[in-house]
Amino acid sequence: MDGLQTQPKAAFAGQEEETFQDGLSAAELFALEGGLTYKDFLVLPGFIDFHPSEVDLSTQLTRNIRIQRPMVSSPMDTVTEERMAIAMALLGGIGVVHYNNTVERQVELVEKVKRFKNGFITDPIVLSPQHTIADIYRVKEKYGFSGIPITEDGNRTGKLVGIVTNRDVDLEKDYSVPLSQVMTREVITAPEGFSLAEANQVLKESKKGKLPIVNDRGQLVALICRSDIKKHREYPDASKDSGKRLMVGAAISTKLESRDRLEALEAAGADVIVIDSAQGNSHYQIELIEYIKKHFPRLDVIAGNVVTMEQCKNLIRAGADALRVGMGPGSICITQDTMAVGRAQATAVYQTARYAAREGIPVIADGGISNIGDISIALAIGASTTMMGSMFAGTHEAPGEYYYENGVRLKRYRGMASLEAMEAGGAKRYFSEDQEIKVAQGVTGSVVDKGSMFQFLPYLVQGLRQSFQDMGIKSIAELHREAHAGNIRFEMRSLSAQAQGTVHGLYSFSYPGIGSARREP
Repeated sequence: MDGLQTQPKAAFAGQEEETFQDGLSAAELFALEGGLTYKDFLVLPGFIDFHPSEVDLSTQLTRNIRIQRPMVSSPMDTVTEERMAIAMALLGGIGVVHYNNTVERQVELVEKVKRFKNGFITDPIVLSPQHTIADIYRVKEKYGFSGIPITEDGNRTGKLVGIVTNRDVDLEKDYSVPLSQVMTREVITAPEGFSLAEANQVLKESKKGKLPIVNDRGQLVALICRSDIKKHREYPDASKDSGKRLMVGAAISTKLESRDRLEALEAAGADVIVIDSAQGNSHYQIELIEYIKKHFPRLDVIAGNVVTMEQCKNLIRAGADALRVGMGPGSICITQDTMAVGRAQATAVYQTARYAAREGIPVIADGGISNIGDISIALAIGASTTMMGSMFAGTHEAPGEYYYENGVRLKRYRGMASLEAMEAGGAKRYFSEDQEIKVAQGVTGSVVDKGSMFQFLPYLVQGLRQSFQDMGIKSIAELHREAHAGNIRFEMRSLSAQAQGTVHGLYSFSYPGIGSARREP
């Protein structure tokens, strides 16, 4: 018996090994008639011989961009602005800033993310000695920091003459005082060519918060912040570009005005563009993809939304670097009810991922995810990442203010096709901006407070690792290989099985939530 427990695949002496294969392969499962959602089936367990900490959740966001966690925040105006995008990037995912705003506002949000965490800040905000304390506070309000280098002419390439920090101005009540009267003139600097490790040592020894890097003419060439170096240690899995800045995506519509947005977003440093359309298989989107690839080749393009292989084919041929999958599965989306067009989300993810994998294009499962299990299912049937709206909408980092209803702390959450969102600009996503009569394909609601993303997302990640352990899989790449080979097995479950598989038969209960315990096998 001991031999069977430690070597479960070994055969008895003189006998050939007998193998068993329960359930269905993914191909067999989705050959069944009808569309399937994430709740309609389960992944059958595999063999565990590793700890959850050994699971590698790194994955391809696009064909050229890799992130450490398969999670993307949705470009919705009640989900992703700069605070959400910063949290997502620090924690290994990525946020996509919505476009229900002006070009200038969207650019400002992207810039805040790009400036938040850097190694060498090569384009620091600078002021001149003639600026005032009021200008310092304006910078702080817009960008969230107040340690500003002062150059002779107020240009980034000017000669460094001082620096202004909180300690220089926090006791000064007259905001009209020029910076020349309050700035620190004796500034510790480092020469051009300094490494980040050397700069860290200087900051450590000097106990300063900022270290300007200057060339042999005394001109400012870069800035290093103590807080940024600390964040490098605290968030080793952060999604960063080649310049050590946080990565961020930005959404645009297929309207002609998006071409102006594109130029501004590219200049602001956006790493990936999401073409935000409810039905992506259109000549508008194909023309826009081709335009981006011709004029902004640095930018990767996530196209969509799609749910069929034919849609995938058209957008991939146009040059899409990733596809966003989902039409109507979101918790606040009523597209399928209103338009009778769409597809069950699990079937959509499987069929589109199956086609896109042939072309080396990752797919993003967008919508219909309400828990860790849904993320696991989406990845198991071919998605490389998952995009979430309602899951993240109630967190501290989501836009909006909390309010109470019947003693419950809530935040507002609205679909981009709700009448409220369309009036603010969301109609561009549904080709209805110029229509006099607008038909809502989404609703406005509320979601419960989920706390901070800095606790919530690690909770999701840990749960996902444990799900992979139960499947006997160590990475997303391995999961896709094994599913393609038919070694990941699935099983349909009836409505009664679904009811039995969740909380039932209790008078009352409390959901465990973040930090809940789990027995290790």
